[in-house]
Amino acid sequence: MAILQPTSGHAQSLEANSDGASTTSNGTIFRSSILAEIKARRVKSGNLVAGVAAASDSDMFKGSTVGKPRARRWDSHLTRESLERKPCTLKQAAHHLKKPGLISLGGGLPSSETFPFAEIGLKVPLAPHFSESDTRERGQTVAIGKYDVRDHGGTYDLSIALNYGQSTGSAQMMRFLTEHTEIVCNPPYADWRICQTIGSTGALEQILRMFCDKDRNDSVLTEEFSFSTALETIHPLGIKVFGSPIDDEGLVPEAMDHILTNWDAMSRGARRPHILYTVPSGQNPTGATQSLKRRKAIYAVAQKHDLFIVEDEPYYFLQMQPYTGRGHPEVPPPARVEDFVSSLIPTYVSMDLDGRVLRMDSFSKVLVPGSRLGWVVGSEQIIERYQRHAEVASQGPSGFSQVILYKLLDETWGHEGYLQWLMNLRMLYTRRRDALLAACEDHLPQDIVAWTPPAAGMFLWLKIDYSKHPQGSTKALEEVEQEIFDSCIDGGVLVARGSWFLAEKQKPMPGLFFRATYAAASAENMNEAIRRFGQAVRASFGRQ
Repeated sequence: MAILQPTSGHAQSLEANSDGASTTSNGTIFRSSILAEIKARRVKSGNLVAGVAAASDSDMFKGSTVGKPRARRWDSHLTRESLERKPCTLKQAAHHLKKPGLISLGGGLPSSETFPFAEIGLKVPLAPHFSESDTRERGQTVAIGKYDVRDHGGTYDLSIALNYGQSTGSAQMMRFLTEHTEIVCNPPYADWRICQTIGSTGALEQILRMFCDKDRNDSVLTEEFSFSTALETIHPLGIKVFGSPIDDEGLVPEAMDHILTNWDAMSRGARRPHILYTVPSGQNPTGATQSLKRRKAIYAVAQKHDLFIVEDEPYYFLQMQPYTGRGHPEVPPPARVEDFVSSLIPTYVSMDLDGRVLRMDSFSKVLVPGSRLGWVVGSEQIIERYQRHAEVASQGPSGFSQVILYKLLDETWGHEGYLQWLMNLRMLYTRRRDALLAACEDHLPQDIVAWTPPAAGMFLWLKIDYSKHPQGSTKALEEVEQEIFDSCIDGGVLVARGSWFLAEKQKPMPGLFFRATYAAASAENMNEAIRRFGQAVRASFGRQ
């Protein structure tokens, strides 16, 4: 069989606990009261007053953490560069701006009268009617003025958003993202924080400089096939990357443990990795999704070998409905947002009692990549170190992005509306995935090409049986990959070569792979693209 059923599907049965929580067979618990608790906290705290460059942190907005332990410290894992960073003097001075009656002559914050934007207008969908036609016919028009706070009692406007801010991002978005993290992740230790980012690629570069130092011969462990841009971020820093074997559920914990237990720094040319970089859900490029059992086993290996985990989760909310196969009825979508959240495989940060996980999240795959807005979740110590770096690097995300997304997420949709949007994305990507899989069944030689239906993400990993190539004994695997790729381009289809994602470039390829995405092309175009890919494979294998 060319089609391999995924071992990491995530359809769960729901039960109700006596405390109103929804529990799934994967162990996730969603407290149905959390949305009401957040609303009650907001009512109690009143209108959020946060002006230009207002300082904020998650503790201002999250619920009680009484009874939760504190995270351990990670000084031994941090680089000298990270440990020596001091707070930005001018950013710290902005803390005084909240004092009533204060006249500031201290900071170089331009007057808002010099901003050439009086108003920004948006038309956005109203939950749960998210289609483009629904938005045209009944979408809501949102106006963002320069002085909405001063003149209309608003919470966030252009005079605030377009000025300088803190590296943590605006207090307005900080509140929304802190609450969102409580709803979805609920870290089990007390001193967790978030910091907004300019997206996960920029965040990763900062994180690597916080944890990895070429002068002490540091290295990173990751999947044997990993996100190519992450690899290209790591290599110029002089940091070695080592790939760990994977299967249909991603990283194999036993293989990780074997590698780390038997590490030989001399032969490897680097000391044993103290950082694990992983994409647990819909991994790029393989599409593999780690089950809850697998995540727990990997976390246990990390504890045993004192690995700090960098959890990159751009596809976390693109966990799809189980693949049922052609001709079978579609699995109904979750009926409520509570059911949707409960169906998600728990994140590493939600099981992290040590504070050994830094989760990278982003709006790039679930809203718009051009926003360049994301966030990291981790312990107070790690987020504070990240913040110190961001103060003199990115200085925080774009004010345009923050105010536009705030108006959409907080003021228009709210948390429930945003979760409904994510539910809508689940079904959209499920249908896209199924269309690509149908095309593969129709057009690919299944005695040569095999695949596992992905449970999450945007990618299908196509494995080609190189042993059946007529010139397999004389032609190198890399030559066959190049031949098929060139034939694809000539035939009018672009797929990604597996070798682009190999973590250890100096090692021979463990197999012949190509990555296809179902994220953008229409069902009709995906069908034609896979037909062209199938032609290229058949031509290389002499099957035409």
